[in-house]
Amino acid sequence: MPDRLSTASAPAAGIAFAAIVTTDLVGEMRDRHDLSPLATAAVGRLTSGAVLLAAGLKGRERISLQIASDGPIGGLAADAWLLNEHTIGVRGYTRNPRVDLPLNECGKFDVAAALGSGSLHVMKTHDVGRPYTGVVPLHTAEIAEDIATYLTRSEQIPSAVALGVLAGPSGVVAAGGLVVQALPGADESAVAELERRARALPPVTQLVSGGADADALIREIAGDLALREHRSLGVAFACLCSREKVESALIGLGTEDLQRMASERERTKASCEYCGHQYDFSSEELLDLSSRVG
Repeated sequence: MPDRLSTASAPAAGIAFAAIVTTDLVGEMRDRHDLSPLATAAVGRLTSGAVLLAAGLKGRERISLQIASDGPIGGLAADAWLLNEHTIGVRGYTRNPRVDLPLNECGKFDVAAALGSGSLHVMKTHDVGRPYTGVVPLHTAEIAEDIATYLTRSEQIPSAVALGVLAGPSGVVAAGGLVVQALPGADESAVAELERRARALPPVTQLVSGGADADALIREIAGDLALREHRSLGVAFACLCSREKVESALIGLGTEDLQRMASERERTKASCEYCGHQYDFSSEELLDLSSRVG
């Protein structure tokens, strides 16, 4: 099934839902970055979470998630934005794509051990005005719970988040996520029933690998609640890099470093951390950039 984001609400109960299937997206990032199965799980969870938080974006708004941590994975980052009125673009990476640890006591990828201690940074960039940034300490380092903590503490919206990636040496079998939010004035009995259903809900990857799409994930958690569908968008890997942005980053190195690089080799390659695209610069081009430092 194609990757997709769906949103819905139960107006009478005051509950909002968003769900995604991201199997193809996570598979593409695995291939682009040569991710280990553990790194695939970590990057896949964060990028899926970014898409869930991007459900309400408009225009040129963008959501960026970063995890700064002291574990062996070395930190994670993900961005999501509207490519067009039909599709959300998303990208992500980790500083240690080949991280590998034993499975945890539940027999699952030990993302928490890979991350260690740290913090989740959420930045929302709007069409106008300054970006909004929220920071929360990592609660469990399982990513889904940390995003739920951010939503509850920073945005004052009690939330439950589920994220999952089923990956192995041969590829990504299933990936997706789900968020449920209790809006102001939400019906307490409906919230209690959703909490019960959430505890009994099979893993997201089990549902997705069994054929569930984003709409089916919402119906699975919503049960008998009367739903109003809102938004349905495709999800696709994309990148915001460009030669001009790489040139700006190189200029930021300063005159001395650029001149040294130009003297050491005839050509220099710079790669985008998010998509892996390589930009090639001659020594003459580096010298020209050094003359623009300033």
